[in-house]
Amino acid sequence: MNKAMPIGVDDFKKVREDYYFVDKTDFIRQLIDTHSAVTLITRPRRFGKTLTLSMLEYFFSIDRKKESQGLFSGLSLEKSGTAYMNHLGAHPVIFLSLKNVSGDTWESIVKSLGFALADLYRSFNYLAQSADVDDSLKIYLQKVIYEKATQEELAVSLLRLTTMLHQHYGKPVILLIDEYDAPIQQAWERGFYGECIRFMRQFLGSALKTNASLDFAVLTGVLRIAKESIFSGLNNLDVCSVMTDQYSDVFGFTADEVSDIASVLQCRHMLPEIQAWYDGYRFGKADIYNPWSVINFFDKQTLADYWVNTSGNAILRQLMKQTDEEQKEALLALLHGDSVTAVIREGVIYDDIGENPDALYTMLLTTGYLTAIHKQNTFGGQLCRLVIPNREVKDAYRAEVLERMRGRLAASSLLLMMEDLVAGHVVPFSKTLERYIAYLVSSYDAANKESFYHGFLLGMTALFVPEYVIESNRESGCGRFDIAIFPKDTSKAGVLMEFKAADSEAQLEDKADEALRQIEEKQYGTEFEKRGISKVWKYGIAFCGKQVHVKMKI
Repeated sequence: MNKAMPIGVDDFKKVREDYYFVDKTDFIRQLIDTHSAVTLITRPRRFGKTLTLSMLEYFFSIDRKKESQGLFSGLSLEKSGTAYMNHLGAHPVIFLSLKNVSGDTWESIVKSLGFALADLYRSFNYLAQSADVDDSLKIYLQKVIYEKATQEELAVSLLRLTTMLHQHYGKPVILLIDEYDAPIQQAWERGFYGECIRFMRQFLGSALKTNASLDFAVLTGVLRIAKESIFSGLNNLDVCSVMTDQYSDVFGFTADEVSDIASVLQCRHMLPEIQAWYDGYRFGKADIYNPWSVINFFDKQTLADYWVNTSGNAILRQLMKQTDEEQKEALLALLHGDSVTAVIREGVIYDDIGENPDALYTMLLTTGYLTAIHKQNTFGGQLCRLVIPNREVKDAYRAEVLERMRGRLAASSLLLMMEDLVAGHVVPFSKTLERYIAYLVSSYDAANKESFYHGFLLGMTALFVPEYVIESNRESGCGRFDIAIFPKDTSKAGVLMEFKAADSEAQLEDKADEALRQIEEKQYGTEFEKRGISKVWKYGIAFCGKQVHVKMKI
């Protein structure tokens, strides 16, 4: 058995020959038994979508028959019997990946797509010599190959290629499209969403709808784009999302699969930490690990943020730009380990994200930044409790929170400020806090309100979730404290913060003293005693515009 991890390798033949392979071939058996006319499977990026479709191509494709000999030996599919293995190399197959189609303008996207389609058509250049293919289609074939096709001609390229292959082989075609929504996501981020949707409606619709040359199609992507906007009139579409039981364990690794790899590589002692960092996804009824992060860990033997660093979290950043104040508070609560509740409606129209709060959570769920721990049917969708799945994804949120909150200060300055806070270094903490407020306040109309300062420091404490439990506005003693930071290691000091807004700079010191008195009089430290934390830094923090006054008591 090969022990090398297939990092960045998504060609099935290469993985089978040179790398460790997690057997997912039972998916082929399931497709043969129960496939729909068109199946759309949505999963987060880097969850094995391209490799899985490559596996389907090698198995079904007539053109891959020689290359596929022996690739399925000893695997689950072969053990299922000859009725399934008889499909090996027996079908014309088109496999197109759109994940590398990119550009800053719609024109550049079309050009990039033209290059991808030219490469695809070159692999079928033999059709130009086929006696069974119409002459007019042969002319079109050469036009696409030589990158002379117009946008309108490219829009029917998949339909025409299925027609040519059907004519040549006398069999309908299996169509595989990987990352179908990659151009759409770029169009949304860069401002030409409408043009892209109009094109993709014809590009996909013409090939998938009432196409006599199509046997069946499998599409993968990150999002289910609303049927009205792109799959209009496609009544034979079966969507298998992260909420669906069907094919739930095909993409990503199950606990048993991760355990098997750990056994082969003699890393079973690391399984609890691997689980904390990379598990936590719930696809249908299956518990799933992030496969990209798992294979990177086994390759490097180091726990780190692998998945969240592969694309700079562009979609998370874009989504967080569109959040309102209530949603920002909910996202901070998620970082503290809480859940949020939302109605998940999977037919997404990107334009809804700024208008409908539930659309934001739908996007975060389908892109892998949240997972559903409970769901129930309701009108118009499913009512779900959502949480951040694991340590790695929490790190992505922390990075985005820090980037959005740091203003003109370096991120390192804010992190040091928070280290001073939990260490009880009141003077450097106070100085950095005042410097930050001086930069930030001018851009906020409501800067003098206590809630603004409370929200800012609550957001900053979210960066310390791995080492501390953060609670806000919770009951303790005879009242409700503003913010409490409980160390998981009870030998460390905890932190209590109480905020007061002053009407003038002359009141700052008195207000800080008032905050400290409130901590004592209301016995806010009671909760720390219950948790066995004996040392607590008690901060009274008063604000007036850009001025801050901090007092601390042990």
